[in-house]
Amino acid sequence: MGRLFGTDGVRGLANAELTAELAMQLAGAAAAVLAAGADGRRPVAVVGRDPRASGEMLEAAVTAGLAAAGVDVLSVGVLPTPAVAYLTGQYSADLGVMISASHNPMPDNGIKIFAAGGHKLEDAVEDRIEAVLRGDEKPARPTGAGIGRVGTASDAADRYLAHLASTLHNPLAGLTVVVDCAHGAASNVAPAAYAAAGATVVAINAEPDGLNINDDCGSTHLESLQKAVLENNADLGLAHDGDADRCLAVDAGGSVVDGDAIMAVLALSMRDSGELHANTLVTTVMSNLGLHLAMRDAGIDVLTVGVGDRYVLEGLRGGGFSLGGEQSGHIVLPSHGTTGDGVLTGLRLMERMAATGTTLAELASVMQSLPQVLVNVPVSDKTAVASDPAVADAVAAVERELGDTGRVLLRPSGTEQLVRVMVEAADDTRARALAERLADIVAAV
Repeated sequence: MGRLFGTDGVRGLANAELTAELAMQLAGAAAAVLAAGADGRRPVAVVGRDPRASGEMLEAAVTAGLAAAGVDVLSVGVLPTPAVAYLTGQYSADLGVMISASHNPMPDNGIKIFAAGGHKLEDAVEDRIEAVLRGDEKPARPTGAGIGRVGTASDAADRYLAHLASTLHNPLAGLTVVVDCAHGAASNVAPAAYAAAGATVVAINAEPDGLNINDDCGSTHLESLQKAVLENNADLGLAHDGDADRCLAVDAGGSVVDGDAIMAVLALSMRDSGELHANTLVTTVMSNLGLHLAMRDAGIDVLTVGVGDRYVLEGLRGGGFSLGGEQSGHIVLPSHGTTGDGVLTGLRLMERMAATGTTLAELASVMQSLPQVLVNVPVSDKTAVASDPAVADAVAAVERELGDTGRVLLRPSGTEQLVRVMVEAADDTRARALAERLADIVAAV
């Protein structure tokens, strides 16, 4: 079989690709690798999920797999992914498991696994888990009193909310926020966190029924949030995805404030408060050139990494940096969490508004996004494109043409035979023309 783990856990169509049998076996294999250092004590796993219907089935399977491996299971119920990561450390667990497909449609689901402390797994650890799953190792099966027990953490949500509250220095009184919960894992905790911090909260898409998660709502569908912000005369809107590790925003006028703009606001805030370690922001190659220009003007360095939150995390850890993220709104503040936390991002964004008495539109105006055109080009061999001389010459020619007023990026898809051609330029017409020129050359390879 091919590699099971993707860029963010194991994901697929629930009960077809991601079956209960696979979930149980994966949980057992993860226990064999991550709970091996329990040193005679009973190992513990924290298990949470988002509200999609298949999560009930998969949670039961994961729980069975862990208990069969001799691991005590602490169920925290429906909570965001960053809450499960945080609680894995809070409960001194050996591992954590989050059952969620994040922003994917309802029929999909996924399994994200955290090591002790709530940290995402390194590639080598994932490889070891897959080796156990293939049968390369045969872990012992306990019997009798050695079988794991299953319990519920009744204080899980309260612990997470207390943690979020502890990250703020200024109250949010006077701000009205509309929060789009995507009928997902944030439906209870996000409105509660924002209200506890002092904001007036209007919650929308906060009635999950197991089937409506991410359905024309949340961070991938901002139209209903934009409408609600205007109707409620709110100061801003915040949109989360199904497992609330992302946050995008809408200003009082209904304009979208994406992850790049949010990072710009937070970077300046953290620079002013002395929290921005080494005066550096970590972001991916897909972030808009406008972010780089804004940070240059502010005297802030930018470390650019590959696409995916795992690479952002590696960049943050490697330099001991304190802020990183992606244009999608997946933003990491390592001082307060081991993974992206959409609710925390929303709190910190509103705190900057409250502390400065400035509108979100004004704060976000520090960054001017350049038009960005992305063309997906089907190819027969995506690996051949990178070494093709005609493609290299064409890219170099476009880069010379743009100078420092634009940017070119060619990136092979991680899952399909596609090459993504991205061009940024001062105006959309030019960006589109250059992107299509490059796309034609890539397609001919």
